[in-house]
Amino acid sequence: MFTVNHQTNRISPVKTKRFSELGFTERKHLQEWLAHEPSALGEELLIIQKEFDGFDDTRERLDLLALDKDGNLVIIENKLDDSGRDVVWQALKYASYCASLTKAQIVDIYQQYLDRYEPVTAEDDLLNAPASGSARICEFLDAPDLDELKLNLGNSQRIMLVAANFRKEVTSTALWLLGQGIGIACFKITPYSLGEQLLINIDQIIPTPEAKELMIGINAKEAEEKTTEVVLKNRHTVRREYWERALEAFQKSSCDLYDNISTTKDHWLCAGSGVTGCPFSLIFNQKELRVELWLSRANSDENKWLFDELVKQKDQIDSAFGEPLEWLRLDDKKQSRIQFSTKADGFNKDTWLDHITWHLEHMVKLEKVLKAPLLQASEKLKHKDVK
Repeated sequence: MFTVNHQTNRISPVKTKRFSELGFTERKHLQEWLAHEPSALGEELLIIQKEFDGFDDTRERLDLLALDKDGNLVIIENKLDDSGRDVVWQALKYASYCASLTKAQIVDIYQQYLDRYEPVTAEDDLLNAPASGSARICEFLDAPDLDELKLNLGNSQRIMLVAANFRKEVTSTALWLLGQGIGIACFKITPYSLGEQLLINIDQIIPTPEAKELMIGINAKEAEEKTTEVVLKNRHTVRREYWERALEAFQKSSCDLYDNISTTKDHWLCAGSGVTGCPFSLIFNQKELRVELWLSRANSDENKWLFDELVKQKDQIDSAFGEPLEWLRLDDKKQSRIQFSTKADGFNKDTWLDHITWHLEHMVKLEKVLKAPLLQASEKLKHKDVK
């Protein structure tokens, strides 16, 4: 890593440091950094436990346990200046222990984590209490309910090793395991000193990004087979049929939002609002119907800015809609949304006419009260310096 001097047109190396000389430790520092910013490992991860020791007949504990976006468990082992010789063996043991964890156990492990590290306060109870572990997992995996979640299937467990330096016996073993289809990755973490500021750089050295792309292609067939499970196929069929009927009703109505939208197997159906990354969405779940404006632009600050602009008109919008909407800024998420929902027996086809009528009526109202304010906010955003 180098700094650039624009005046002399020269570069100078930034001083590399060792964690030990800086006084950092694995548990208090490296582990906490990754627990609070798991995206530093190059993907979206949901940390579900720290110092996990829930293994029968052993007192061993792994550093961090996480879920990836495919519902696989990820074992994260952290070492500081040296990986040591036995880190791969240690991580493999943890992966084997975790292989037997059921969906219910995983949800319970995460709930224990939330209860310990994010306890619900009296103030939370008076306002909106944080979502339960199961709800958060469903949200992370974009699943409507636990019944559809695929967690920890077969030998899908993954390993991530993080250290400042890796011994050759570790990298050699990791490469061999990759060749055997074991999901393992090595991340080299390097501290740099720049005056009073400390910089951290995290590089994935095994597999390289290029090799990872090739592996995704090789494993496509296996991923495809997983998606053909009977339960999901049945639900996909039900959703497609519902959306077919719903779209037919929308096309006969005055609402033209969904005129060019096709059916889908998903529990949502999105249509453009005229503002990039902010669709109007119909939600069809087994126990709930919902209409919503989804503020999901690539830039989190833009989503929050648009939400804050709209919420200035909250009273007028709620009044025009006829009922109070749910205004969800979602400060811990990139996206925000404004929604209205009702409980429903979604998969009971005898009630679908009522469900479609509800969706149509409330989407018409939602578009009417939000489209103009959203377009106005979008125009203002173009002239704002939102980073």
